[in-house]
Amino acid sequence: MTTDPIQQARQQSVGDIPRRTATRVPDKLALVDGEVRMTFAELERAVSRTTAALQAHGLAKGDRLALLSHNSWQFVVLSYATARAGVVLVPVNFMLGPDEIAYILDHSKATAFVAEDSLASVAEQAIAASRGSVRVRAATGDGPDGWEDVQGWIDHAAGEATPVAVGDDDPVRLMYTSGTESRPKGAMLTSRSLMWQYVSCVIDGRMEADDVEAHALPLYHCAQLDCFLNVDVYLGATSIILPGPDPATVLRTIEAERVTKLFAPPTVWIALLRAPEFDSTDLSSLRKGYYGASAMPVEILRELQRRLPDVRLWNFYGQTEMAPLATILGPDEQLSQAGSAGRNALNVETAIVDDTDRVLPPGEVGEIVHRSPHATLGYYRDEQKTADAYRGGWFHTGDLGVMDDAGRLSVVDRKKDMIKTGGENVASREVEEAIYTLDGVAEVAVFGVDHPTWVEAVVAVVVPKSGAGLTSDDVISHARSALAGFKTPKYVVVADALPKNPSGKILKRELRTAHAGIASGS
Repeated sequence: MTTDPIQQARQQSVGDIPRRTATRVPDKLALVDGEVRMTFAELERAVSRTTAALQAHGLAKGDRLALLSHNSWQFVVLSYATARAGVVLVPVNFMLGPDEIAYILDHSKATAFVAEDSLASVAEQAIAASRGSVRVRAATGDGPDGWEDVQGWIDHAAGEATPVAVGDDDPVRLMYTSGTESRPKGAMLTSRSLMWQYVSCVIDGRMEADDVEAHALPLYHCAQLDCFLNVDVYLGATSIILPGPDPATVLRTIEAERVTKLFAPPTVWIALLRAPEFDSTDLSSLRKGYYGASAMPVEILRELQRRLPDVRLWNFYGQTEMAPLATILGPDEQLSQAGSAGRNALNVETAIVDDTDRVLPPGEVGEIVHRSPHATLGYYRDEQKTADAYRGGWFHTGDLGVMDDAGRLSVVDRKKDMIKTGGENVASREVEEAIYTLDGVAEVAVFGVDHPTWVEAVVAVVVPKSGAGLTSDDVISHARSALAGFKTPKYVVVADALPKNPSGKILKRELRTAHAGIASGS
């Protein structure tokens, strides 16, 4: 710990949040996870003891701890304890296989690994496939032989934690992004990135201490963890932790816990609307709704406003490297500016640039870039990708967008999702919006596949609403009436479901692979 009293007095790190909130509202309900209900004082006690346990195991500032778990109260405790100890948390996607996890262990140089008991066998396989730098192993429950029980850390009573000086730009989190490369990149997030991001969320997302929020999306992803759960702890709001976005469970929880606030990607909001329990559940407590990962289809926006008239909606746009918030579309512009990602958040500056990094005027399409303290410190052990991402003094997102005269951003597409057919560019989102206006469409994903004549062909995979007898011809006919000929899908596949990751984002890369031969008939 630094002996500089000024630095000690001025520290503002992620690990300080539970203690400071506990001094304000010690007896207020902080977390609910099944039968577990913790006040802020109890959360702070668990964080403090776990921090001491980490230090007792020899984990020091700068070490990395990988965490493989579904949503749980232990996940929250560990996220704060590692930050307080200066240990870098490495959340791991629980859908990954052992070899993929082994890569993250090796690349991050993790020396500690905590796994949910049901995932401990996968964790063991990952350690066996890695280079073997993991020396501390623990499970949230009964783990394999040689694994400790995390509860022992949370109950640790053998001395207090040694204070650690955690600077604004000391990494506290290493978030591995899926990206388009064969291997994920590790984005380094610091207290500066996260704390400024929390302030942007609070102000522009109108978040308050009396919120009661259900957290159903994975905490290993910074959208749920950092735009919502950590902001709730920062404010002193109550968090209801759910294992996943099962519609029936989410709806039942809103009613039982009088939830006022919910974040979900459009795919999950659609699933809630389609759930048989929707109309029979008391959702009158819900006041704020947030979405992200992709634009909300206009028809779904209209349906949400019709069926949940008292819920105000916000669109959060960003990426992991922005911790993750970049722009927000507020409640008053949801329909008038439907599809827009809104204006740059409080602590963010956003621009559109061309391929030479020249800032473009309103109305011109280019790459979306940001300047902000939210931004990642860079990619761990990858100086070249870091330099590429920050060329010209802006963080480059890889998304294509256009700004209007009022400073509102519209995301045209990911660069990789822009379809080039017959010499024309087609934005997949524009085609999806047109198809969503067809009665009977529940979900749709549009993408391009190789075509011998057109270079790429527009393909749509459509999931009908229950009982709807949609055909491929119905979809093509409808699209042709709303779109130019070159934008109309050449191929339509009617499917039972779309592949999604645990955050609810549609996996277009899987669709491209599955339908790669559709133009050749293979």
